[in-house]
Amino acid sequence: MTRKSYNKLSRRERQIMDIIFRRGEATAAGVHEGLPDPPSYSAVRATLRILEDKGVVKHRKEGPRYVFVPVESPTKVRRSALRQLLATFFGGSHEKAFAALLDDARADLTDEELSRMRDMVEEARRDGR
Repeated sequence: MTRKSYNKLSRRERQIMDIIFRRGEATAAGVHEGLPDPPSYSAVRATLRILEDKGVVKHRKEGPRYVFVPVESPTKVRRSALRQLLATFFGGSHEKAFAALLDDARADLTDEELSRMRDMVEEARRDGR
């Protein structure tokens, strides 16, 4: 599965993937109950088959049910999405993205959060990242 696979998912497919990522795994019934304004149960099952054909989920059989799991870890998918976001909106600049995050959250950040962020920056500097 490539980053492009996730970029080409429809809104409903992304909603289903969000549910599977949050839960770690899900049956069609679990996905159906987690969707806002859900389509029919049959449509959910069909979409899960499409996601499997696209290579973003796989399934295992548990009794009469299929349990769907993501092919890639949420961490790997998050990193891929972040790279895409950086490239699209910030010209690939981590600094511009960080500045935008700080500007947007400045009023809401606690001293503890700012301290943890400072620690992460220092750790990255020590590790040579």
